[in-house]
Amino acid sequence: MRLLFLIALTSLLTSCASVKPQPEAFTSAEQAIAAAVRAGAEQHSPVELRFAREKLAEARKGMEYKQFDKALYLIEHSEINSELAIEKSRTAEVRARLGEQARENEILREDFERTFGESFE
Repeated sequence: MRLLFLIALTSLLTSCASVKPQPEAFTSAEQAIAAAVRAGAEQHSPVELRFAREKLAEARKGMEYKQFDKALYLIEHSEINSELAIEKSRTAEVRARLGEQARENEILREDFERTFGESFE
């Protein structure tokens, strides 16, 4: 009976053990950070980029201490922060282009009014 109990306890403990993240998980997070940098996150969303890098560094520490569930969680959050940084960078670039086009439209409007002496509306 005692042997059966020990076998059951051992199998229960091993089934509750967290699964070690695959190396591809870290690679994926690193690639997401690199994509954010290419998208201009260092300029447009440095906070999110910093969070992504910090989460990945914490995940590596979690691996050292065999905290695999925590490491997986942090890897996912690193990727999410990277994606957020990419989207914020894209939004900032679109806003900049829209602002530039608005200025160009205003210049054209003023030129039209000077040339033809009437409002363009």
